[in-house]
Amino acid sequence: MTDELAQAVESGSIDKKCADALARLTPGSYCQHKSWGFGRVAEWNLIAGQIFIDFGTKKGHPMQVAYAGETLTPIPGDHILARKASEPQAVRDQAKGDALELARKIIADLGGKATTEQVAATLQPEIFDAAGFKKWWDGVKKKMKADGHFQIPSKKSDPFVLLEVAVNPGRGFIDQFREARHTKDQVAALDQITKALGDLADEVEELKSLAAQIEDTAQKGRKLQSAAAVEMLLVRDEILSRHSALTPGPDAPTVADILVGEEFRLPALFASLPASKHRKVLESFEKAFGDRWTDKALKLAQQANSRLVIEIARLFEKVGKGDVIHAALARWISERSISSETLIWLCKERGAGFSGIFNAELLAAVFSALETDLLSERRTSRLRDLLMDDRKLLGELIAGADRDTVRDTMRKLLLTPVFDDLTKRSLMARIVKLYPDTQSMITGDSPEEKVESLTVSWSSLEKRKADYEHLIYKEIPQNLKDINVAKEQGDLRENFGFKAAKEQQRVLERRKIESERDLSNARGTNFENPDTNQVSIGTVVTLVQESGDNEVYTILGAWDSAPDLGIVSYKAGIGQILLGRKPGETVELPGEQGARQFRIESITVFSGLDLLREKVHALSPAEN
Repeated sequence: MTDELAQAVESGSIDKKCADALARLTPGSYCQHKSWGFGRVAEWNLIAGQIFIDFGTKKGHPMQVAYAGETLTPIPGDHILARKASEPQAVRDQAKGDALELARKIIADLGGKATTEQVAATLQPEIFDAAGFKKWWDGVKKKMKADGHFQIPSKKSDPFVLLEVAVNPGRGFIDQFREARHTKDQVAALDQITKALGDLADEVEELKSLAAQIEDTAQKGRKLQSAAAVEMLLVRDEILSRHSALTPGPDAPTVADILVGEEFRLPALFASLPASKHRKVLESFEKAFGDRWTDKALKLAQQANSRLVIEIARLFEKVGKGDVIHAALARWISERSISSETLIWLCKERGAGFSGIFNAELLAAVFSALETDLLSERRTSRLRDLLMDDRKLLGELIAGADRDTVRDTMRKLLLTPVFDDLTKRSLMARIVKLYPDTQSMITGDSPEEKVESLTVSWSSLEKRKADYEHLIYKEIPQNLKDINVAKEQGDLRENFGFKAAKEQQRVLERRKIESERDLSNARGTNFENPDTNQVSIGTVVTLVQESGDNEVYTILGAWDSAPDLGIVSYKAGIGQILLGRKPGETVELPGEQGARQFRIESITVFSGLDLLREKVHALSPAEN
């Protein structure tokens, strides 16, 4: 205690407890306040009972001595906060020359543990700016992991803990796994263990015990937390692969076991897994599903994001089944069932490995997917943005297409409700640049093109007329009501109900235009007296393979389709292949496992009009 403090105590100005506190807050020393932060004691005025502190935003801030003694925490001169204020250059030099020791001192000064955010606040902005700190801290963390005197957190928000005795980093992560109370924390610890397996090379018994515990935890959680169980078993498998002496337990679950249990929830399972784990999990498909694994993988691909689709395609290529994924993609494009995510991948990669399907048909599938997304009110616009922003994509998709295909593409572009008029003109201009003779489709200078008539069954024509009347007298009026109701909710700029109703209005208008065009071009028929010397509309074709297997197709009108009955439209892919072929000729049809060859055995007259009428009336408008 200083003489000044002793005199103040003797005179009764302050009590002994206050004097003891002030003895550590002499002028020039440093302190910390819970609200005002770090500060430096500027001066005393014991006669007035005050102490003055220079805080960051409060220079010369007066405090009553009693209150100061109670609320200020003294900071020793070698504390990182004091050093940062008194000798910043020395701290910078240490950060550069002995970064690990500086990190050790910071964590010790902060109570033995500190988060990344707390360390950053200690050094910024006096020692590092934000970018400089990140670079420095990333390097320090690597040294901390190797040092063994630090407990490295599995989550960014958790603190780094200073340890008195060095431990094997890998062992530290094993302890974290065993102490974790939540599945998410267990998985995070296991990820760290995977990275630290090199440090555990000689810990065979420890790894054996860990593998058994992982198996037990995964077994208990596989039904309620299947994705976490898969991640755990992937780490278990990695551990076992490092040591030949380690083997799975007799009743231990496998990734394949969980896939079988989640057979009907595979999209949800993969959505819960990190993308970095997808490839390893896909490699277990064959073990899980046997001969059905390709079907399962293809079904998953139809609902997957672009990264997962890429991994599925790579797996097929890796096992020599590239033709299977190629045929599936071609089929999905033809059926317009291909997802936006898969289309994004094909367009970005320019069909890498799948050049045969990178064409105008793929572009038509893009338009169809965009319209589907619009109807389902999906907020994502990645596929739309890709088509607009990649100025070469549209041209490359229609490169080499014949004139009719190009003009058909332009018609689809003009009719689609996905783009506004300005965007449509921009996209049309890209086509005109490649095919100048299509300029008339924008200017309207040329006479009306001849439109191909559609041959349809009377039953399907009746159904289309009924659908059109429902559209005109039910759906469009209801949409107008929805628009008026939404308008009453005010502020159309933020009125999502109004925007959705207007988008639906554009879709309905497009359907109306297309329906009127199709109905005006439709020609009804009973398929009487077809030419059976060759495959024609209204005939039944029997196809035979060399193995003796046969397939029967009935070629009917443009709107007739009943795959379970073998009925296909003459406009469909199979119909187009068969039309005009004669008995004895060989044809090649697409299949899930690639192209198949058939010989035309016979051609007969179709006579199942009642069955067709019943089937067509059972279909929804979308199926027709």
